[in-house]
Amino acid sequence: MPLNLHLLGAAIGAGMFAIGAGYGIGRIGSAAMEAIARQPEAAGKIQGAALVMAGLVEGAALFSFLIQILVWTK
Repeated sequence: MPLNLHLLGAAIGAGMFAIGAGYGIGRIGSAAMEAIARQPEAAGKIQGAALVMAGLVEGAALFSFLIQILVWTK
């Protein structure tokens, strides 16, 4: 029975990136809400910046997911 360590590595990597992306987006949202509470007049700018940062984190997670699929299918 061959050891499929690459599958185990892909699964662990995908899980870690999902957890990391969730944590990162949560931190961005938390920081944005704190900033809006401190400066309500800058809510539009803060909200836009938070959305861009959340998109970048999500893009990194999607990229890692694609890499995991490549490892899994090889």
